[in-house]
Amino acid sequence: MNFFDLILLPFKWIVSAVLWVFHELFTLIGADPTSGLTWVLCIVGLTLVMRTLTIPLFLKQIKSMRGMQELQPEMAKLQAKYKGKKDQLSRQAMAEEQMALYKKHGSNPFAACLPVIVQMPIFFALFQVLRSVPQAAANNEAIHLLTPEMVHQFNESTIFGAPLFSTLMQPGDGNHTATVILAIVMIVAMSATQFITQKQLTARNMSDTAKASPMYRQQQMMLYLFPIIFAVGGINFPLGVLVYWTVSNLWSMGQQWWVIRNNPTKGSQAERELNERRAAKGLPPVGMTKKEHEEKVEEQRVRAAAGQRNQPVSKKRQKQQTKKNNG
Repeated sequence: MNFFDLILLPFKWIVSAVLWVFHELFTLIGADPTSGLTWVLCIVGLTLVMRTLTIPLFLKQIKSMRGMQELQPEMAKLQAKYKGKKDQLSRQAMAEEQMALYKKHGSNPFAACLPVIVQMPIFFALFQVLRSVPQAAANNEAIHLLTPEMVHQFNESTIFGAPLFSTLMQPGDGNHTATVILAIVMIVAMSATQFITQKQLTARNMSDTAKASPMYRQQQMMLYLFPIIFAVGGINFPLGVLVYWTVSNLWSMGQQWWVIRNNPTKGSQAERELNERRAAKGLPPVGMTKKEHEEKVEEQRVRAAAGQRNQPVSKKRQKQQTKKNNG
């Protein structure tokens, strides 16, 4: 056993345990234990368990990303301050001031990656469990908590004729055409959901200030780069892993949509849309009480009225008004 396998060993136990629990549950309620649909639902269950456990990390990610957006103007000033200074002392001073900004705004540039990083061991563990199914079934072996009988059932199960451990490059012993078509559909779905998730974040939940920052340009690059990376890597992913990642992306889309709709970033398009919905219901804008909003509206009305009364009048018009008054 190599070092990588040793690290993944506890995660493979976790994956096999969750699959075992859901398989027993679905079999208990009458599902076919050898059906590919049953095993797909087990993988979906594994995904939902993982995403539920990572909700706190997602909330931390949102908080950190908003902090990163808020500090962009200060970060730009800091970069301008040290522009052209490449000596060791200047670099160290700039790094220390950057860390102070991160601490001040409660942000961490690595927090955005936490949900993905935490899922990667489960992702690779599921990958290895699925790839070991044919050999374990041939040798009548268990895969951690999956009994030899379950492994045989897993090995015999197919979805539209394609085994869940097969890949686009290695279709296995099932229906090759079905495997290739299903793999391509799942790869496209995985990449598309990844793209849409990132797109809704950059298009609707970033302030105008953040969109003018270098961070926004980097995110725009990643918007197109990540789906390409997943699409290229997806040709070697077993169908079960593609199911896991696509369902995980759908969870991210829904979770992010809810956050953007109900708790948007200040100054973003999503916040303006939320305030429009609140105004239609007779509610004040986000962050203001009804009294504060009424006072602000009244202040704006008074200013507008004063502006209309004090509008400059041309000399010609003044003469016309004087003549009319004297006339």
